[in-house]
Amino acid sequence: MANAPEKVTAIDVWVDPRCPWAWITSRWLLEVERVRPVRTRFHIMSLSVLNENREVPEKYRQAQIEGWGPVRVCVAAAQQYGEAVLRPLYEAMGARIHLEGAGLGRDMMLAALRAVALPDTLVDAAEDTRYDTALRAGHHAGMAPVGGEVGTPVIHVPGPAGDRIAFFGPVITPAPRGEAAGALWDGVVTVAATDGFFELKRGRDREPSFS
Repeated sequence: MANAPEKVTAIDVWVDPRCPWAWITSRWLLEVERVRPVRTRFHIMSLSVLNENREVPEKYRQAQIEGWGPVRVCVAAAQQYGEAVLRPLYEAMGARIHLEGAGLGRDMMLAALRAVALPDTLVDAAEDTRYDTALRAGHHAGMAPVGGEVGTPVIHVPGPAGDRIAFFGPVITPAPRGEAAGALWDGVVTVAATDGFFELKRGRDREPSFS
């Protein structure tokens, strides 16, 4: 008798295309898919929403303004073509932002849309505040379970009792590969599922590495 196929666990990650740390974590999750029976579903949070009405360091202020555009475009694409489009669109935006240094502007968004065969007209959503209600709702769906003092990435996974476990991170660089990625996943889920566990952290001593 043939063995039953291994059950694939759906994991959900909330990302903002402009965050380099979320990009690295997303590369790790794709590597985890190769060595563990998981499949990642991408959702959009917004650092511009998160940092609204907060004092932002000068070096991040322009990104805080420009950051509305890419997430609005993602929301518009998901509304018109379904949530599944977020994975390839995030991939296309992230590659251009973090690997090519293309910035957050209209040219980057157009190139990303074309790369995944989505219409150019979606780029107009970047300046359209009518998408902000849906953007905020999706943002809060991901962020509410982990509180307001964290950023992106946020991951939700099924818990052992059928509940959902949500956590911020892991913040890593570079993304581990192969079985090392799987081992990190096993450890992160074990820690996050521990009742009463809240925090494990140390200071960062290196810049994001996309290798």
